[in-house]
Amino acid sequence: KFTAYEAEGIRPFVENSPLFSWAYGVFGIQGLSNLLGVIEIALGLLIALRAVSPMATAIGGALATGMFLSTLSFLLTTGGAWLPGGFLALSVPGQFLLKDLVLLGAALWTTGEALRAARCCHE
Repeated sequence: KFTAYEAEGIRPFVENSPLFSWAYGVFGIQGLSNLLGVIEIALGLLIALRAVSPMATAIGGALATGMFLSTLSFLLTTGGAWLPGGFLALSVPGQFLLKDLVLLGAALWTTGEALRAARCCHE
């Protein structure tokens, strides 16, 4: 998210989102993209702390869950994400977003597993 190319790549998703379009006015295009990149790295680091702190991993997984739900909302707000032809007739931008469904599942699983581990260690 730290290059102009990547900032422009997410622009159609963010611009059309009622949840996120305001952020360009606050951070600018590159600034918001940089912020999202820092958040993604921070969440990855929290998840990677599993051996040291299951609770940090649970927090990272829960926040990642929210992030992936947010990005999946772009399927509903980005014009052209769906093609005529029915269910799962996705354009290239729609297909790009669909990967977040798998990442959402991984974030949910990670959160649950880490919460079980944190509970086990504190009993």
